[in-house]
Amino acid sequence: MRLKQNLINWFWHLPQAILANLIYGFPSRKLIVIGITGTSGKTSVSHLLYHILKTNNFKVVLLSTITVPGLHVTNPEPFILQKLLFQAKKNHKKYVILEVTSHGLDQFRNWGIRFSYGLITNITHEHLDYHKTFEHYRRTKLKLLSQSRVKVNFKAVKDFTQSNINAATAIALKLGLPLAKIKAAVKTFPGVPGRMEIIQSKPFKVVIDFAHKPDALEKALIYLRPLTKRKLIAVFGCAGLRDRLKRPIMGEISSRLADITVLTSEDPRTEDPNQIIQEIRAGFKLKKPLYLQPDRQKAINLAVKLAKAGDTVVFFGKGHEKSMCFGKIEHPWSEHQAVKKALCQK
Repeated sequence: MRLKQNLINWFWHLPQAILANLIYGFPSRKLIVIGITGTSGKTSVSHLLYHILKTNNFKVVLLSTITVPGLHVTNPEPFILQKLLFQAKKNHKKYVILEVTSHGLDQFRNWGIRFSYGLITNITHEHLDYHKTFEHYRRTKLKLLSQSRVKVNFKAVKDFTQSNINAATAIALKLGLPLAKIKAAVKTFPGVPGRMEIIQSKPFKVVIDFAHKPDALEKALIYLRPLTKRKLIAVFGCAGLRDRLKRPIMGEISSRLADITVLTSEDPRTEDPNQIIQEIRAGFKLKKPLYLQPDRQKAINLAVKLAKAGDTVVFFGKGHEKSMCFGKIEHPWSEHQAVKKALCQK
């Protein structure tokens, strides 16, 4: 199976990347490109670093999951990416922060880019539907460092928020910013849309988070536990036609760390939403309240209805995204609007 993908990469993706660079004149050669990858945290680190640099008057552009045009996009295809880099150069920008994915690295989407700095936030279970083995996934992620002039290290800690700060700080220090200015900028960081975003604090806390991987789900629930006076209610699903191995793992994590879990749909694509939910459910080992509701709006309504003063309700998986895929059609979706609708009906 990997042989087929390798042939596609070499004879389809690579020629496109070469052609895109030739058309746009290798724009990255006139820019300082900072590559950030990792299983989780790369978007938050990218946005925090952008805020730090922007606050200190750096001429910087951010290309991330949230800022790049398109649906379910992180690392853009070569023609879009090179066009964005060309525009950055044309607009007299000096720095580009690029969120890099394992798919992008494997498919040569970043070919031709000279990364000045490279950083990996972490590497845990993800995308095994594509990479087949964790070792191949790990090696692919590490390619960013081999393609970077400076490999940036940072102190990773259990508190993922502090880890993100440490990562962004490490890069900013490499760029010559004084620590005092970095700390001052961090204090004014507004956060990332759909990333541990607090929608309501009282009478119960409501949070929207993009976590859709085992590691991110676990870290988020651990982070929210001490902030929750009563029960922690988790609402999530797993995407269709993606890594099926993670489904029971995420179920086990929620059964262990949440008090109440509501399983629902998250871009089921051509898979049966109920089947996906059952595969997540298979990981539940503890006898805690568990609700199955494939209609995401109804699942959100249910979670809000269950919540009492002092509880925390957290909605995982969709975050900032503006659509949800059923079959082969992208339907408009806003997690924020869905949550606010449920709160109005409470």
